[in-house]
Amino acid sequence: MPIRINLLAEAQATEDLRRKDPVKRTIWAGIMAVCLVLVFSSSLQVKVMTQNAKLNTLEARLGTRTNEYQQILRDRKKLGETTEKLTALQIMATNRFLYATLLDSLQHTVVDGIHITRIRVDQNYEVTPPVKGDSNKPGKPGKSTERVFLTLDARDSSANPGGDQVNRFKEAISQYSYFKENHLTTNEIRLKNLATPQLDAESGKPFVQFTFECRYPERIH
Repeated sequence: MPIRINLLAEAQATEDLRRKDPVKRTIWAGIMAVCLVLVFSSSLQVKVMTQNAKLNTLEARLGTRTNEYQQILRDRKKLGETTEKLTALQIMATNRFLYATLLDSLQHTVVDGIHITRIRVDQNYEVTPPVKGDSNKPGKPGKSTERVFLTLDARDSSANPGGDQVNRFKEAISQYSYFKENHLTTNEIRLKNLATPQLDAESGKPFVQFTFECRYPERIH
């Protein structure tokens, strides 16, 4: 029986031993684990970048919406202020003092012997600015207080100057509808001045000059 000698047996054994070396296997396993970790880390990084991009987009949209909301609030505030001013102007236009109505009304209060020589109207406004509110105290809207004073200078040339006709003229004013609507009663029509009798230079008849002062009720606008 022939004897076979494997001259490569030692080399093959060495190669088998090298292949079965646990250290090498561990190194390869470590390399594969590192590669897997790198791949997983890269995928996470990509996801993070994608989510950051989405977050930036959402933040940009939110910032735009916030700016739009703030602009809406500012516009709403301006609209409210403008509406308040328009309402105040409409009220003032509706309730404003009408000189033509006053003059027409005085024509219906004629009393024999009484002649109006001068009409003066003093009209003024006291403006109260609005008060801004805060978290602890509500604000207050602004307002304006209208005050009207009517002064009538007249002459009494009746048979008894400075007597009954002056009181009748006062009564005629207080009883006319316009003055009633404005609450100008006899108590609000004050005889401010009653001069001494004088003689008219042309007719030679005596007359008395007097002054009525009428105070209209205050109006809040």
